[in-house]
Amino acid sequence: MAEQVDAQALDEVVTYTSDLIRIDTTNRGGGDCRERPAAEYAAARLAEAGIEPTLLERTEGRTNVVARIEGTDPGADALLLHGHLDVVPAAAADWSVHPFSGEVRDGVVWGRGAVDMKNMDAMILSVVRAWARQGVRPRRDIVVAFTADEEASAEDGAGFLVQQHPGLFEGCTEGISESGAFTFHDGNGRQIYPVAAGERGTAWLKLTARGRAGHGSKANRDNAVTRLAAAVTRIGEYEWPLRPTATVRAALAELAAVYGIDGDLDDVDALLRKLGPAAKLVESTVRNSANPTMLDAGYKVNVIPGEAVAHVDGRFLAGGEDEFRSTLDRLTGPDVDWEFHHREVALESPLDSPTYARMRAAIEEFAPEGHVVPYCMSGGTDAKQFSRLGVTGYGFTPLRLPEGYDYAAMFHGVDERVPVEALHFGVRVLDRFLRTV
Repeated sequence: MAEQVDAQALDEVVTYTSDLIRIDTTNRGGGDCRERPAAEYAAARLAEAGIEPTLLERTEGRTNVVARIEGTDPGADALLLHGHLDVVPAAAADWSVHPFSGEVRDGVVWGRGAVDMKNMDAMILSVVRAWARQGVRPRRDIVVAFTADEEASAEDGAGFLVQQHPGLFEGCTEGISESGAFTFHDGNGRQIYPVAAGERGTAWLKLTARGRAGHGSKANRDNAVTRLAAAVTRIGEYEWPLRPTATVRAALAELAAVYGIDGDLDDVDALLRKLGPAAKLVESTVRNSANPTMLDAGYKVNVIPGEAVAHVDGRFLAGGEDEFRSTLDRLTGPDVDWEFHHREVALESPLDSPTYARMRAAIEEFAPEGHVVPYCMSGGTDAKQFSRLGVTGYGFTPLRLPEGYDYAAMFHGVDERVPVEALHFGVRVLDRFLRTV
């Protein structure tokens, strides 16, 4: 058996996850987030291990940390490990424990960020510190980045780093981050470990309808609210056509093999039905989507406003943006304008790469009963930003999870938490992957 991380690393990953959760880095999207205390915490842990961190800000308090660990092969491409420090809001009244308590109870770490994604931040810190104690050097340069603002626009985080400090990522050709290599239990005894090799593009939209303002008691055929409501309804009810990408088709093919299904990859709906619960891994990524999420119109019940606004969370698959745009033009119609409030690219990463093979092998070493498959994320990560530097991104935050644990519900959900044993598994798998890649 190859050398593994020491027991101290297993203790540290729990401590660091808990400590980072207790640092409130709530990002509401209005610029009021302050990641600096968490960034300073991460930087201090790196410095203690002899790894020199650089702290960078575009906006005061919105701090990023970048550090490089030199590899043994100066001719090898560098690998980027990145995790964000900010979290989405949490209403304490809705939780069983305070969301920023970082409480460790009954073998579980509780709090906002336990899964998204202070757990991965802690894993990275624990692994590189263990290497420092053991005298381990990776083959490739490893660039570690802890970023701000991922839960909003990334303008103060990865976007800022890519635009203003690209030299820090010199030589990086691949990146590893969140939302992959977790246990998916299908309810029939099978354990599946999906590794993300793609992301849908982000299209957050602002819709604006204009009309004739007037008294609420008068007839008005130019009502902005009516026009907006009609467009929102059309968008919400629209059935987007199936457009499986190469990553999604690979996921379907490998899942079909796991279940011994002779499925036609061109008949996606039929194949999804045969997959049963495992269809959840791909059903949100076989097509574009657009979900209305916010409405804003009027200021008094008896006043017809001259303008009404809605926001829509749109996502498009690789190669699907043109269709997305033309469909929105048609669904909004002549009386409603739409624009991108925030737009980011779709991604696809190769599945025949040595890096993907090493991820698969690391999972299989510590979870031999599992089935590793690729998948496409329905949402997005900072990998979109780093792709502008030519960095190919994968989702690889390994967690061995017990049956009944709803991993997807932890993201932005109430009572977010992660088992201690899942963190231990993650440290071991991440360490093995990084030693072999």
